[in-house]
Amino acid sequence: MTLRVIPGGRAEAAPPGLLVVGASEVVTVGGGLRAGTGQNEVARMSAADAGGPDSPAAPVVAAWEGRILAVGSRADLEKLLEAEGFPLGRFARLDARGGTVTPGLVDPHTHLLFAGSREDELELRQRGASYMDILAAGGGILSTVAATRAATSEELTAHGRRWLDEMLGHGTTTIEAKSGYGLDLATELRLLEIAHELGKAGPIDIVPTFLGAHAVPPGFRSRPDGTEAYVQSVIEEQLPGVAAQGRAHFCDVFCEEGAFTADQSRRVLLAAAGFGLQSRLHADELVPSGGAELAAEIGAVSADHLATPSEAGLTALARAAADGRPVVATLLPATTWFLMKDHHAPARQFIDRGVPVAIGTDFNPGTSPTASLPLAMTVACLTLGLTPDEALVATTINAAHAIGLGDEIGSLEGGKAADLVIWNIPSSRQIPYWPAADLIQTVVKRGRVVLDRG
Repeated sequence: MTLRVIPGGRAEAAPPGLLVVGASEVVTVGGGLRAGTGQNEVARMSAADAGGPDSPAAPVVAAWEGRILAVGSRADLEKLLEAEGFPLGRFARLDARGGTVTPGLVDPHTHLLFAGSREDELELRQRGASYMDILAAGGGILSTVAATRAATSEELTAHGRRWLDEMLGHGTTTIEAKSGYGLDLATELRLLEIAHELGKAGPIDIVPTFLGAHAVPPGFRSRPDGTEAYVQSVIEEQLPGVAAQGRAHFCDVFCEEGAFTADQSRRVLLAAAGFGLQSRLHADELVPSGGAELAAEIGAVSADHLATPSEAGLTALARAAADGRPVVATLLPATTWFLMKDHHAPARQFIDRGVPVAIGTDFNPGTSPTASLPLAMTVACLTLGLTPDEALVATTINAAHAIGLGDEIGSLEGGKAADLVIWNIPSSRQIPYWPAADLIQTVVKRGRVVLDRG
């Protein structure tokens, strides 16, 4: 039976089962959260070792009703399915045509919803302006806040759909999406609701994050106590409203010199925890700001950016990992690259010290206007020193753990969601090897083909 993809990424007349056959390589990733030497390893099955993709010993992925049943040789899986009572006639066969199969990519850090663009800032940076110079002059985040507040919900929804389609075309099947371009309760709630509705519509799943403490908005910046007053507004006004709405899964804070101090970030995140929101934070992006230390102290799920952590911060994250309470270091190499920085996150130190590393795009209109996780993987290999296998782990299983979904997605294991990508390449090691190339052949979400370029 052949699946026919219809508009909106849904499959028509799809049977409950799916067999992905004809792959040159199947990379299951496998295992739980990866840190230390474990991040260097992925579990892969090669058709070349089995006599070719059409051999009975070639790797096959079997899914049933949106969940992975098993990964193994075609002969073994067919016997297993028959023994377990799964009728082979109820499985559609999806031919990978000699491509590589991996888990669907997971982007653990995006700013999906915004209005406007900031291409002028590229030229400002080329002339020597810093990130904080641009923000202090009313640009940066604040210019996006003004445009986003003025945009209609319909405009923001259309914008979100456009970029979700772009992400899907790069193999991404789940993302985290932050608010943070409203900086007032009404707009923040609107952004969280739109993210929720886009996730419901699919095919990409969306995990919404509240980022009210992204910057101090114009109405507070002119006050002598502006930052502190805004922190109180986030805690006393915005957080209760966000909690009552029930859309956000996480609370994030931009813990950075010139934005919010570690103490202010702690207060926001602890208040958010009281409403049941898990913690994550922008930490030590521009200068050491105590963000890594704070993430370890409060047990954040993820600390993001980490381009300039202090030695104390590195030690705190390593100690937390050794104690069995790891904080995922979500690194955003496309951002430091686009900002033309000459320093990068110490990824090798994190890995060598047992801290699990994830990679995200940081998709946003000012400092990382890319929706491509494969491009972020390339930049991670070139600037952070990750191997191709480490980059794949960082954008699958570790990224899934960075958004609290490591038991649901991120690897091709029995019982997990059947989210997978077929790449038009013979090995996953070629994903970062071809920068910005169009490598996607087919995307499957929960056992249904949602994109097929065959």
